[in-house]
Amino acid sequence: MAVKLRLKRMGAKQKPFYRIVAADSRSPRDGRFIETVGTYNPIANPAEVKIDKELALKWLGNGAEPTDTVKTLLKKEGIIEEFNASKIKKGK
Repeated sequence: MAVKLRLKRMGAKQKPFYRIVAADSRSPRDGRFIETVGTYNPIANPAEVKIDKELALKWLGNGAEPTDTVKTLLKKEGIIEEFNASKIKKGK
């Protein structure tokens, strides 16, 4: 089962709100998911991003592939760098 970290759209018309979820890559965008990792509100100024760092690192460690948008959000929160540093530390 290929797992992806991706956005699940919530909210009303013209007022999007997203949940960052771990989901099977074959399931639809707003369909079944495994676990909620965080939230993203692009409407707020500045945009609000709340990500559970431990859950995100757990899923990345288990091989979950983030989509392009989620990867950008993880980079802004510093989670990708932490994950890469932990991979390098394990290699030594």
